[in-house]
Amino acid sequence: MAAEDVKRYLLAHLPAERIMSPGPGATVEEAAASLGVPPERIAKTLALRGPEGPLLVVTAGNTRLDNRQFRDRFGLKPRMLSGQEALEQTGHPPGGVCPFALPPGATVCLDASLKESPTVFVAAGDTHLVVEMTPEELARLTGVPQWDSLCRPVPEKGDAPC
Repeated sequence: MAAEDVKRYLLAHLPAERIMSPGPGATVEEAAASLGVPPERIAKTLALRGPEGPLLVVTAGNTRLDNRQFRDRFGLKPRMLSGQEALEQTGHPPGGVCPFALPPGATVCLDASLKESPTVFVAAGDTHLVVEMTPEELARLTGVPQWDSLCRPVPEKGDAPC
């Protein structure tokens, strides 16, 4: 089971108390409410079609993918995987998709928006399991040395659109 693989991997690198089951968290809003933190501290993982397998973009919960930045970086139009495709290609269910314990061919990108919080909460292979870590720990544990700018902030309700 992928969630057990993720948990085993994380326990080898982080203190056990940083891995928690706060309650349901299939969406950014649910996860933020369960943890009592603002949405920007939730690291959401977007599962997209990549050139040779799934392409996972991990970004702050208060952002959305910038299509132009994605096209410029990867040379293709961003297309989200369906829930079933995400499960089949990553081994993780929707709401639990994470950048750990992935099959070969999966690519992980970290968005610079995550660096704005001292720690972030990342799904850990299940909708009821998260891990708290610093952005630096996330980069180290995913093996992704480069931070991309693939996302932009979502305007808050009441803000004028850009």
